[in-house]
Amino acid sequence: METINLGIVGLGRGFMLTLPALRDNPAIRLRAAFSLRPEPRAHFAEQFDALAYDSFDDLLARGDIDAVYVATPHELHAEHTIAAVNAGKHVLVEKPMAIGLEDCMAMDAAARRAGKVIIVGPSHGFDAPVQKAADLVASGDFGAIRMITTFNFTDFMYRPRRPEELDTARGGGVVYSQAAHQIDLVRRIAGLPVASIRATAGNWDERRPSEGAYSALMTFEGGAWATLSYSGYAHYDVDELVGWISELGFEKDPEAYGAARRKLAGMTPEDEIAAKIGRTYRPGSETDSPPRAPHHEHFGFLLVSCEKADFKVSPTQITVYGDTERRTVAIAPPRLPRVEVIDEFVGAIAGDRQPVHDGRWGVDTMACCEALLQSSRTQRDVAPASLIDAILEKNRP
Repeated sequence: METINLGIVGLGRGFMLTLPALRDNPAIRLRAAFSLRPEPRAHFAEQFDALAYDSFDDLLARGDIDAVYVATPHELHAEHTIAAVNAGKHVLVEKPMAIGLEDCMAMDAAARRAGKVIIVGPSHGFDAPVQKAADLVASGDFGAIRMITTFNFTDFMYRPRRPEELDTARGGGVVYSQAAHQIDLVRRIAGLPVASIRATAGNWDERRPSEGAYSALMTFEGGAWATLSYSGYAHYDVDELVGWISELGFEKDPEAYGAARRKLAGMTPEDEIAAKIGRTYRPGSETDSPPRAPHHEHFGFLLVSCEKADFKVSPTQITVYGDTERRTVAIAPPRLPRVEVIDEFVGAIAGDRQPVHDGRWGVDTMACCEALLQSSRTQRDVAPASLIDAILEKNRP
């Protein structure tokens, strides 16, 4: 397949951030889109000389669409993905794969039955520095992996949100949206099955009623472990530790401290929804000529410990602290953000590469997210594999 005719399902912020990489890949042709909002539909149709629909079924009915990018709200991912693979389309679905493990497993099973590709992303497990760190670990040159330390402090909870983004039952809060990133990058680097998770998650602001912070201890088969912490409460900013480079790879002004809280203060619920829409794909957004980030994306502080060295992973390089010397491994600047995601998707469809972030990968990441939440509720260790096994047993004929 020399050209992949792609349909876009959801013209929101996810699509806007991924659009430069989609436009850059010569194998991708943007042919159609689905959105319930007329303004982005009209903009898409004009920008790409394509058709835009207010009916998802109408988009799926097009026989010339080879694949779809599902970037709708989290609670719709399973419905849209299963319908797409059943209609003969390959799927790139935004993280989190879905808001429930059983839904993720149904998505993966549907794709396998249909013989179609599912790629789950973008997540920071795709980032070039993370992939390089995974290669260093897999080389064996530094001995076995022993420990991963990662933490991130952001303003996530105080960015403009739709109501469902602050409702855990509908995929809101930091666990589904942010732990999915952190778990992906840790799993990508370790390259080992997750054995258990012990975690605590908290909601510290009743006005933003979902989990806004967590800490977790993740153990891997073979004895290695990782510690993961995240806070979205807009106090400390972890970008200070990575050279004031933002998550999306741009230079950041440390004097802009508190901007998210200040902007949110005094907003009505209607104002907040309008502000959320203002950050999505629409006429006048950055989609026509988006600024290019000078650095790779990142997800906070990340330190990888092997038997013979520690690796500090940053948006610009990896610093290797060995037994007798310290050296740096250069990371070429990004051509565009998220090109690694689209390269993996295109390669998987063409059969040129075995994808990492496939449907089973997404299932395992969601099992870790649900294990984190369950461990926080019960204050016990939870094995992600046991959650998968319980669903398989329940559904066994």
